[in-house]
Amino acid sequence: MAEETARGGAARLVLGVTEDRQSLGDQIQSGALSRLAPPDRARAQRLALATLRNLNRADAVLKPFLRKAPPPAIRATLRVAVTEIFAEGAAAHGVVSEAVDLARRSGRKTEAFAPMVNAVLRRAAETPAEAWAKQPPAPLPGWLRGRLMSAYGKAATLAMEAAHARGAPLDLTPKDGDAAALAARLGGEKLPTGSVRLTGPAQVSDLPGYAEGDWWVQDAAAALAAKALAPRPGERVLDLCAAPGGKTLQLAAAGACVTALDLSAPRMARLEENLARCRLAAETVVADALTWEGAADFDAVLLDAPCSATGTIRRHPDLPHLRDASGLKEIAALQAALLDRALTLVRPGGRVVFATCSLLPEEGERQVSAAIERHSGLVADRDALALPGVEPGWIGAGGGLRLRPDHWSDRGGMDGFFIACLRRRD
Repeated sequence: MAEETARGGAARLVLGVTEDRQSLGDQIQSGALSRLAPPDRARAQRLALATLRNLNRADAVLKPFLRKAPPPAIRATLRVAVTEIFAEGAAAHGVVSEAVDLARRSGRKTEAFAPMVNAVLRRAAETPAEAWAKQPPAPLPGWLRGRLMSAYGKAATLAMEAAHARGAPLDLTPKDGDAAALAARLGGEKLPTGSVRLTGPAQVSDLPGYAEGDWWVQDAAAALAAKALAPRPGERVLDLCAAPGGKTLQLAAAGACVTALDLSAPRMARLEENLARCRLAAETVVADALTWEGAADFDAVLLDAPCSATGTIRRHPDLPHLRDASGLKEIAALQAALLDRALTLVRPGGRVVFATCSLLPEEGERQVSAAIERHSGLVADRDALALPGVEPGWIGAGGGLRLRPDHWSDRGGMDGFFIACLRRRD
C-alpha cells in the first residue's frame, strides 16, 4: 500500500493493527510513515487513531454497499475514508477521489478494486449522519468485557466503552505545581487534581514552555501516583519501572533525592532526555528490579508495575486488537514479585506506592490484599489517597484508589488506574 499521502499512511497503520497485530507505536518506530513529511505523519496517526476507535461505525456504514468482504488492504482504505468523512467532517469528494487513487497505486492486487471503492464510498457518503452517530461504541473484546462486567457492572462497562470511543485530551503536569498559571498560559483547563488539560490537536514540542522544561505530558490519573507518595525535600525515593519518567520528574521536582530504575536502556535514555529538558536531576539505573543489588532503606518507593495497560485504551485504541487473556497470570505473578521486592527496599516505617494502568482487579485490588496477607505489619494508608480532586467514592474498601475512563465524563475522562499506598509499621 502506498504511503505518499496521510490517508495512505493511515490505512497502512490500520491494516498493520487489524491484520498483523502490530501496535501503532511499533509500526511508527519501524518506519511505517517514514516517507511522509512531519505534518502528514501526524495527520496519518490521527486518522488511524480515529479509525480504530470507530471501526464498528465504519463497518456499519459500509455493510449495505458491500456484497462480500474486500481484501484487507481495500477494507482498511474504505474504513479510513468513511471515518474521515463522518468523524472528521472531511469533504466527501476529496476523500473518495484519493481513496480511488490509492487503490490504483497500491499494486496489482488492489488496482482492480478501484471502481468498487469509488462506487461504495460515493454511496456510503450519502448515508445520513444520524446513522453514524447512533451506532454504539465498539465493544471491548470478550475476555476483557466479561471481567469488567463482573467487577463494575454493565452500566459502568458501557460507560467505559463510550469513554474509549471519545479518545483522550492532552494532560500536562507543571514543574512548579502552578496549574492555574500554566492553564492560563496555554489556554487550557486546570483540573481539580492539579493537572492542566488541553483540548484539540496540538504539536507538543511547539507549545510554550516545552523547550524550557516547564511541564511534561502526563495523564491526570497517572500523575496521582506520585502525589499519593507525597515525597518531601531531601527524602531518598526509588522509582521502580521508571521510564519514560513522568513520575520521576514529579518526584525530582518535589525536591526528593530520586533513584530511577528501569530494565530498558532505550526507555531510560528517554527518561534522561526528559530530565535534561526539564532541568531536573535523578540517579538513573538500568537494571532488573528483581535482581538489582543497589542501596536499600529508601524512605519511599514508587512502583508503577508492568501490566495489561487496559486502562489506556482511550489513547491506545489498537490495544484491544493486540492483547488477550493469555498472559494475565504471568503479569500478575511479576507484579507480586516486584511488590515484594519493593517492600524489601523501603525502611521500616517507610511507604510504597503500588500503581498499575489497568482496569482489572487482579492487577490492582487483589494484588494489594494479597500483599497485606503475605507481609506482617503491612497496611494500606487510605489517608494518603485523600488528594485534591479525588472523590471519596473512588477509594475502595481495601484502601486503594480506583480510577476509570468514565470518571470526569464531562471533562474528557481519565486513564484507568489503580493506586495504593502501603506502609510498613516501625
